[in-house]
Amino acid sequence: MTTIVTYEITAEVREDLVTSYETFMSGTHVPGLLATGHFVGASFCRATAGRYRIRYEARDAAALERYLAEHAPRLRAHFDAQFPDGVQLSREVWTVLQRWPEEAGTSPRTGRAIK
Repeated sequence: MTTIVTYEITAEVREDLVTSYETFMSGTHVPGLLATGHFVGASFCRATAGRYRIRYEARDAAALERYLAEHAPRLRAHFDAQFPDGVQLSREVWTVLQRWPEEAGTSPRTGRAIK
């Protein structure tokens, strides 16, 4: 069974940067990260004005490690060039233990294909 790994970034964005941050993330950064091929999906969420969570689902831990080694430095530098100040980031890696709804044809307990 492949274990999906979630790479989660929380962003605190200064009020005057909120619009440009949302535009950059939606139109440039998230699509660029997904284009690396190491992630199967992403979500971009807002809790309150200026507080965001970006969640990327990697195929597995190896895919995340390849992304971090091969692409993260370039994408982070591009982000930093757009927002040299006014954005505070924190990053965490999570292992997905279970997802709902279960994928069709898989066991909820093992994740293996049901025959």
